[in-house]
Amino acid sequence: MSTHADPVRRTSLSAPSRRRVIGAAGAGLALAGGLPYPGGPYADAADLPLLGTYDVVVIGSGAAGMTAALTAAKQGLTCVVVEKAATFGGSAARSGAGIWIPNNSVILAAGVPDTPAKAATYLAAVVGDDVPVDRQKAFLDHGPAMLSFVMANSPLRFRWMEGYSDYYPELPGGLAQGRSIEPDQLDGNILGAELARLNPSYMTVPAGMVVFSADYKWLVLSAVSAKGLAVATECLARGTKAALLGQKPLTMGQSLAAGLRAGLLRAGVPVWLNTPLTDLHRENGAVTGAVVTKDGAPGLLRARRGVIVGSGGFEHNAAMRERYQEQPIGTQWTVGAKENTGDGIRAGERAGAALELMDDAWWGPAIPLPDQPYFCLAERTLPGGLLVNAAGARFVNEAAPYSDVVHTMYDRDTPNAPHIPAWLIVDQNYRNRYLFKDVAPTFVFPDAWYESGAVHKAWTLDALAASIGVPAAALRATVDRFNSLARSGDDTDFGRGDSAYDHYYTDPSVRPNSCLAPLWSAPYYAFRIVPGDLGTKGGLLTDGRARVLSPNGSVIPGLYAAGNASAAVMGRSYAGAGSTIGPAMTFGYIAARDIAARR
Repeated sequence: MSTHADPVRRTSLSAPSRRRVIGAAGAGLALAGGLPYPGGPYADAADLPLLGTYDVVVIGSGAAGMTAALTAAKQGLTCVVVEKAATFGGSAARSGAGIWIPNNSVILAAGVPDTPAKAATYLAAVVGDDVPVDRQKAFLDHGPAMLSFVMANSPLRFRWMEGYSDYYPELPGGLAQGRSIEPDQLDGNILGAELARLNPSYMTVPAGMVVFSADYKWLVLSAVSAKGLAVATECLARGTKAALLGQKPLTMGQSLAAGLRAGLLRAGVPVWLNTPLTDLHRENGAVTGAVVTKDGAPGLLRARRGVIVGSGGFEHNAAMRERYQEQPIGTQWTVGAKENTGDGIRAGERAGAALELMDDAWWGPAIPLPDQPYFCLAERTLPGGLLVNAAGARFVNEAAPYSDVVHTMYDRDTPNAPHIPAWLIVDQNYRNRYLFKDVAPTFVFPDAWYESGAVHKAWTLDALAASIGVPAAALRATVDRFNSLARSGDDTDFGRGDSAYDHYYTDPSVRPNSCLAPLWSAPYYAFRIVPGDLGTKGGLLTDGRARVLSPNGSVIPGLYAAGNASAAVMGRSYAGAGSTIGPAMTFGYIAARDIAARR
């Protein structure tokens, strides 16, 4: 194995990056130039039509909001959920719905050797000093109870994603077999007519198949792996069985969102769709309700106990991304729900909230395809591919956690050394072996991919270099060097394959390193790689009880936040698959329980 020092894996623990400094400065300017003002846009909100009075008003119907509402209802509180979109589920419904919660009952029953001490040690090593210990502890202490609560009060059940390693398993407390879980199959018929209002998934599952997130790594290999073919056959058998039973099978984010919505239906919690938040209502310094737009007109929802903001991030707000995040950035590379424009974050800021991590996101390399960006997981990790910058040089361990790859792109991107866009280079041997997005091995890519400039193809590396605008001699030298490392099985340049995580989305049949294979078969392909994301991770600053804090650290009475509307408990890093949804659900649960405990 190599003995290099991999800079990518130290991203979250290193000195502040240029992007971080820019983001912090932007946040400071926001507070200095946009101090909260009484009442927000609706200083006379009390004179608006009263739409209802509840103990708790929840903003957003994603994983955070629906978990919060379910918890509130089961604590005996009256509750309403308001949702901007015409559908429920938010980004969670679009996702693979991995959930990272250490020491939960599902993984313990599966024999995962987790302990509270291991989990605390690992999370502290991943997060570093970016997040206070009390917030880390709150997540770890309440996460298992939250999951057990959800299973007891909804039809949701979960499966361990066996082998999906923690993202840094080599750190103290890390687990190479992983802690991540995902929802089990759910029959959409339990929702009745409400199923039609479920936000669609980001990627469509092939007709007639029932696919779990954990199946994806094997489906990619189905042309070259006996296990891959067996998994594909099993997915088809599940689909056939569901069809024979008259079921509407749901998995991944569709299952998660539908299961939570079913729990709310049973608990009698109303979910108002097409009802965006306009502002928070305050009285005597406390948040006591929300101004929303319902049926095209503003109205006031009063909250006796509190408002929980779970409205998602600001990934689709171009002005906010321009204000807080490093360039190049935009709204066209994210796969987050299109309604996520930072409404809850801006309303919280007007109410006096502090903002944190606004320069960061749940990053991942993405290919800007014509219809929507494609978030790369397996494609950049499979043997026979490498990433290069504008100089035609490798710059990162391609198999590293996806957030780290984009952090590195930004940290190293300069006018004299562009790393955005980068290029994923593969050969025909790679294309003959592996599924790419939803294009089967040996099948041609859609013409629109080439016409948009997202994909280039050429019969020589020199011609490919000319097509993408990188120096031909440099690209040839880079591929030659990569090929020699691949043959030896030891990436002494960037350590690809040193971590157990690196081997998750790879080809076990490739030896001596399942991450590495040489490029040798023409034609060659180049895929444009940009900084994509699953959503932004900055937002309202909260404490261990999910209460929103002001810049001086004081609590804003009556205001709570969870999910991507709040600053992530993961800080600038990413502990494992599901580090977005797991904490989102947990802090929604914490918020509702804290409200219920106040008398």
